Amino acid sequence: MMMRKGLFTASAGMLLLAASALVQAKDFGTLKFATEAAYPPFNQSTPSGKIVGYEPDMVAELAKRAGFKYEIVAQKWSGMIPGLVDGKYDAVIDAVTVTPKREEVVDFTHQYTVSVSGFVTLKGSAVDTLPGNGEVVQAGDDAGMTKAIDALKAKFKGKTIAVQVATIQADFLNKYLADVATIRTYQAGPETFADLLNGRVDAVMASRTNLNAYVKKHADTVNSTGYGFSGGVLGQGSAIAIQKNNPELKAALDTALVSMIKDGTLKQLSEKWFGENVAPAE
Repeated sequence: MMMRKGLFTASAGMLLLAASALVQAKDFGTLKFATEAAYPPFNQSTPSGKIVGYEPDMVAELAKRAGFKYEIVAQKWSGMIPGLVDGKYDAVIDAVTVTPKREEVVDFTHQYTVSVSGFVTLKGSAVDTLPGNGEVVQAGDDAGMTKAIDALKAKFKGKTIAVQVATIQADFLNKYLADVATIRTYQAGPETFADLLNGRVDAVMASRTNLNAYVKKHADTVNSTGYGFSGGVLGQGSAIAIQKNNPELKAALDTALVSMIKDGTLKQLSEKWFGENVAPAE
């Protein structure tokens, strides 16, 4: 019995060492992650200045599993990807959607959320209820896209839609609705919602995971309405952006992310912050 236990303990120890060597093949030092700190529930800053949310919790768990130290710094969204390319930080965690255009300048880890983009409007306004009733249309569905866009064009003609600058939602609006509506861009997401409440714009477009958090807090004045869209210019989900040609960091983050998906940790974090599971299925 003692011999078997000793052999088992030794074998287990060897496996743990091997796994540790695989994940910690390189000492990354202290990794600097950039985020907006103003995009709840993905990330937000508390009155004390601490950055909290789905992504900070996720990074904390990644650090444990991949064996690195880290810090999270707040940056403006519009300069985040250029800052990463210039080496100001090691990674970006800000609900960055994977798109072919972005893949030209940065690399992405495995996805950590899959989501849909949609609209929020003021209750009682001219665009209170948009067509679509929550139906999600995939970009590859040509007939569905034509039907949905035509219906939205009729509703948004002469209206103003707010969107955060340099986002996939801004690309979507410019491609499909700019010929009938005014597309007004903002540096930060909260500014779009502020102008909606003040009546300066008729609708806001953003990720539903972001919209849902806002609607929950302002259920008496706004609602999430109309078609949702996924794919095409809206990309294929959010991932951590890292600098090009850093395969060791990508491998370490990918390994940790996939393990979090497989054991349900990412699902638990998703349900904690979004009230629903938006984690990918491996």
